[in-house]
Amino acid sequence: MNPPTTSPALAKPLTVLVTGCAGFIGSATCQLLLEQGHHVVGVDSINDAYDPRLKEWRLGQMDSRQRYEGHRTDITDLQSLKDIFESHRVDAVINLAARAGVRQSLTNPWEYFQTNTLGTLNLLELCKDHHVRKFVLASTSSIYGDGERPFKETAPSDRPLSPYAASKKAAEALCYTYHRLFDIDVTIPRYFTVYGPAGRPDMSIFRFIRWIAEGDPITLFGDGSQERDFTFVGDIARGTVAALKRVGYEIVNLGSGNPVTIKWAIKILEENLGNTAVIKNEPMHPADVPATWADITKARDLLKWEPEIPLAEGLRQCAEWYQAQRHWAQGLSL
Repeated sequence: MNPPTTSPALAKPLTVLVTGCAGFIGSATCQLLLEQGHHVVGVDSINDAYDPRLKEWRLGQMDSRQRYEGHRTDITDLQSLKDIFESHRVDAVINLAARAGVRQSLTNPWEYFQTNTLGTLNLLELCKDHHVRKFVLASTSSIYGDGERPFKETAPSDRPLSPYAASKKAAEALCYTYHRLFDIDVTIPRYFTVYGPAGRPDMSIFRFIRWIAEGDPITLFGDGSQERDFTFVGDIARGTVAALKRVGYEIVNLGSGNPVTIKWAIKILEENLGNTAVIKNEPMHPADVPATWADITKARDLLKWEPEIPLAEGLRQCAEWYQAQRHWAQGLSL
């Protein structure tokens, strides 16, 4: 996977601790930081939340890079994190480690709060103790629930529809507390339906590609008229790096600002893969929302960021990646 293209350059090279470095967004963010000349201390537990083979493949794109050092550590392990902070002069932390997924969080909500909330608390405590003054927390559009669209950062976010969203809301609240008490500069990007090459196999785009390419039926929750604000992973990585800017305490939407229906995305994938989808409809899950739509005015004004990759082009790149890696990607657990 090629690294993202451009991002506003930071004034000087930094040592950035990136958690979730083997993850979908984490690996793209690490690659961009390295391209810009920064030092990256990567942290990832390589857990089995989804098929670890994909995480290992992403790490393989970085392990030989200069200025990169990886640690296989869980952010819930406070002592291991202490050892890492004590052995590096960290300038900033980007916390991308998370248990993600709305439906899965109903099965094991404890795991979600352990990683997403307690893990964030561990990192904030260590930032306080080691005088790290910049913290970026990856958050989610799921926090808005079924609110008024387009979602603005000022919209109510106190009625989350899943344990996943609730755990992220709790992490956001902790970030404000540590900003207020300990002068940690915090940016919280809220991501909208991230997709791209080497994406998570539990996400819809990877699954649709796999099912269409292999001629298997697509499981579609709802009738496909629900809308999603799909945002390309390279654009998300650029926004995440831009979020290292000192802002005080700010929450910023990162999305395309241009939602489309699930049916439209499937149609584009059919064209790229040369196969027709066989669709098996299932009822919508009660934790799902009919639409997501980001108001990205603040991202443009504050971070000088906006998305660059149109959805049709991004989906083409996803299909191309799968076809190139099909010899092993078709065996990934969904």
